[in-house]
Amino acid sequence: MPGSVLPPSPPTADAAPASPVTVSGPAHLLRVTLLMAGSCLPILGAVLIAPVLPKMQEHFASVPGAKALVPLALTVPALVLAVLAPFAGVIVDRLGRKRLLIVATLLYSVFGTAPLWLDSLGAILASRALVGVTEAAIMTCCTTLIGDYYSGQQRVKYLALQTMCASASATVFFVVGGAAGSAGWRMPFWVYAVSLVLAPLMVSALPDAGNRAAADEAPVKASKAQRRFPWRQLVGVCTLTFFGAMVFYTVPVEMSYLLDDLGVKNTGVIGLATALASAATMGGAITFSRLKRSPEPMLPTALAVCAVGFGVMFFAGSAPLLVIGAVINCVGAGILLPALLTSAMSRLAFEDRGRGTGLWMAAFFGGEFVCPLILLAGESAVGSLAGAVGVLSVVTVLVAGGLLAARRRAGAVATQPLPEPST
Repeated sequence: MPGSVLPPSPPTADAAPASPVTVSGPAHLLRVTLLMAGSCLPILGAVLIAPVLPKMQEHFASVPGAKALVPLALTVPALVLAVLAPFAGVIVDRLGRKRLLIVATLLYSVFGTAPLWLDSLGAILASRALVGVTEAAIMTCCTTLIGDYYSGQQRVKYLALQTMCASASATVFFVVGGAAGSAGWRMPFWVYAVSLVLAPLMVSALPDAGNRAAADEAPVKASKAQRRFPWRQLVGVCTLTFFGAMVFYTVPVEMSYLLDDLGVKNTGVIGLATALASAATMGGAITFSRLKRSPEPMLPTALAVCAVGFGVMFFAGSAPLLVIGAVINCVGAGILLPALLTSAMSRLAFEDRGRGTGLWMAAFFGGEFVCPLILLAGESAVGSLAGAVGVLSVVTVLVAGGLLAARRRAGAVATQPLPEPST
């Protein structure tokens, strides 16, 4: 990892000014609830229909290429989100966060429920791609609004809460999808209609963020003619986020396969293991929100914890030890994700926050999409999925060490005395 990956950060969160909106009372509670619910919609798209894929496969068995096409119904929204998030960020900055969020939330219900009426697998895949388009806008808008509404430690708190809600919702949506799927493979798609309830509430409960620019804690900005988008500052964060997403998603994606390799076939046991990992992720996010520190110094530690978890999973010869490794890994992942997002937010002025958030989302969901592909390639190279996880552990240690060395070099340069003036 190059030394320029994470440049010195702005002032720490606890030195920032107070949040520009109220942080107590019913209006505040409703605002936070809507932002968290909106942030969970892309997670819904990623996991809700996973339990019914076999039934879909059976229904479309006569369609040429169905074996490859049906799984795309699950993964294509994340791919589209990764590709379009930067463009959604540009639109967010130009059209406004609230307006785009409401429109995207309404369209989410239209495209999300479309498979209820569609009989063509191709048309269903097209509707799933359009779900990804709306998810790109929703996730970018919700995260940007958290950055607009809150500052300092309040921002850290709600970005960590966003991670916790996303982790918890993944488990809930998997259970809901499985329960609804017992009535037929189309039934889970009704859940997408929940956004019809959220959109009207967003109209009345979310204040316009346009007038928050003056209260933003970002450094004093130059005129529009002189101000430039902070590409150099974001490249390092987004590169690390791409890798961090692979670390974050390895356990949720591969846990069932690793347990299967150890002889665990009971779906109830697999579900319990997944729930424990999700709880550990939430615990890590809670830990991050309470440390009240700048995010950059926490990144090497978070990655090191993730690497230790991967190492335990690699050496695990039994299911209990594998679950212990997964829990250790997910504690680190729960710290890692909000630390990366907070680090990115701290580098963005109000006018750039939508575009910057979109770039961060593209990096994160891009890493999510390639995670199983990278591990599959690693499994082919080393002979087992556990071996691929072991390789990822080593790489994670190297990245953590590179970040730590880069920070120490930056600190050494900062503390060097100035040269004496020549006489």
